[in-house]
Amino acid sequence: MFRILKRPNFWIVLLGDAVLCGLAYYLSYILRFDGDIPTGAFANWMNTVVWIVPLKLVCFYFFGLYKGMWRYTGIYDLENLIKACVISSGVIVFILVLKVRFVGFPRSIFAIDLLLTFLFLSGTRVGIRLFLSSRQDVHRFSLFGKKDEAKDRDRVLIVGAGNAGEKLIREIRENPGIHYDVAGFIDDDKRKRNQSIHGASVLGSVDEVKKIAEKEEIDEIIIAISAASQVEMRRVVEVCEATGIPCKTVPGVGELIEGKVSVQAIRKIRYEDLLGRKQVKLNIKQIGESLTGKRVMVTGGVGSIGSELCRQVVRFRPERLIIVDINESGLYDAELDFKTKFPDIEIVPVLSPVQDRHVMRRIFERENPEVVFHAAAYKHVPMMELHPWEVVFNNILGAQNILDQCWNMKVERFVLVSTDKAVRPTNVMGASKRVCELLTNIYAKELGARNMSVRFGNVIYSVGSVVPLFRKQIERGGPVTLTHPDVIRYFMTIPEASQLILQAGAIGNGGEIFILKMGTPIRIADMARDLIRLSGFEPDTEIEIKEIGLRPGEKLFEELITEGEGICETEHGEIMVLRGDNGIPLKEMRKHIKRLVNYAEACDGDKIREELRRIVPEYKPEG
Repeated sequence: MFRILKRPNFWIVLLGDAVLCGLAYYLSYILRFDGDIPTGAFANWMNTVVWIVPLKLVCFYFFGLYKGMWRYTGIYDLENLIKACVISSGVIVFILVLKVRFVGFPRSIFAIDLLLTFLFLSGTRVGIRLFLSSRQDVHRFSLFGKKDEAKDRDRVLIVGAGNAGEKLIREIRENPGIHYDVAGFIDDDKRKRNQSIHGASVLGSVDEVKKIAEKEEIDEIIIAISAASQVEMRRVVEVCEATGIPCKTVPGVGELIEGKVSVQAIRKIRYEDLLGRKQVKLNIKQIGESLTGKRVMVTGGVGSIGSELCRQVVRFRPERLIIVDINESGLYDAELDFKTKFPDIEIVPVLSPVQDRHVMRRIFERENPEVVFHAAAYKHVPMMELHPWEVVFNNILGAQNILDQCWNMKVERFVLVSTDKAVRPTNVMGASKRVCELLTNIYAKELGARNMSVRFGNVIYSVGSVVPLFRKQIERGGPVTLTHPDVIRYFMTIPEASQLILQAGAIGNGGEIFILKMGTPIRIADMARDLIRLSGFEPDTEIEIKEIGLRPGEKLFEELITEGEGICETEHGEIMVLRGDNGIPLKEMRKHIKRLVNYAEACDGDKIREELRRIVPEYKPEG
């Protein structure tokens, strides 16, 4: 309050509003009496204006009209102005009824005064905004409204006349540092044809992009479609790129803080834009209750999923974030980054393998975590086929060790990050993750721990993912290598997967396997061709696509559900839950794991696979 009173502009604005309020009140009398105010009525005006104007100013202050910046006056400010005018007029009428029972005051005067006050004050504010905007826009428009034909301005076409497109053109219009001149919009909605948004018309449909781009001499096309299916987005991108004009996109709302579309966020089209996945809707309150003010541990916190989990967790303001990993440089970078961005959150880096029981016991005793996300695991299928003993140590023994520590320290909730490769596995890595799921379930069922697993498919741009591999091959000029033309995989983005893991962890009561809905599976061959086109080349002609055969442990199709697992919907639309019973007692499972460790210490891959088949009967190694 006192800061506002110290601002010189506040007193100027306040004085201006006082004059306008007094003028509006006087004009209401002029209009009511057709320009000839009776002596008695003028006396009433003189007696009441001295307190009516201050009363209105107090109401305006109460509704925050002096906090906003006039250059950004918008609908919110006008709504507050309406409220302030209505309330102040109501109070004035109420006082006059109590004081003189409205004798000598025509009722129409206060209706006219209400209308004029709103028109004067809103008109002043909007006029000042237009004036300031025109000063910023002087390089864009001449005095008579004609467009400046400056050569340093790129003429752009915005595809999508919806919310994202409206926010985009508004920022382009208001930001003098943006060198764009919007020629118009493209939208398939016929109802929008020939209508305009902030002065730019909807010129036609997506199929007419090429013709419109040539006619309007377009330099760049920006795709601003916030909610489109995979098929729709793919079609839009193909049509736009066929014009030969550079194409960019505004990221999905989920990528931007609080959904704010920004010109600075415009970027080249990436493959995830073609997935057509809708923005994840999270129950922020539910997740906050499970994380805010808590001590949270993330194992594998430097990996693709683990690092994003950490970034998502700190948004909910935990008391402490414990990051466990064996990547020394990655752990150092993560600690430095989080401490810089979140100085009020305690960041604890732990450089240790999760299978080291002695170190992890001391860490758990010292940090006493309340929530644990276990993302530490080896995930590279062909590499783990060559080193199955490392899978036993890191994936299986590591999970058992963390589960033991969680149980000993009475951790509130434990979330295992699993994979679709655990379903009817054909490789050691998938079988090991299925063992981890079974372990997590056993601890929940037999010991009553609040443990749960989250199972999902491939994540774009994760370490070892096919997308970074294809990009490197394209940068080298090819060939792009396909293991098999019929390979199909599920994909989602790293932030989406991490957000849904947090949501599943908040929902779970213990013993569940949550499955993230992965949408439509994608042929890897189609993905390769899309990536080649997005890089500006033609597949099979400029960049060769070469088939090399399935790698060890790979299969054509990935599944999310195995036989005998009962699937149910959850309160979250993107998460399903399985409640299957593994039937293996904890005591028996410990014996299996002990034998696996013995075989791993002897580097006996065949024995490891045999023991895995005893634990996971559906595991059928290829070859």
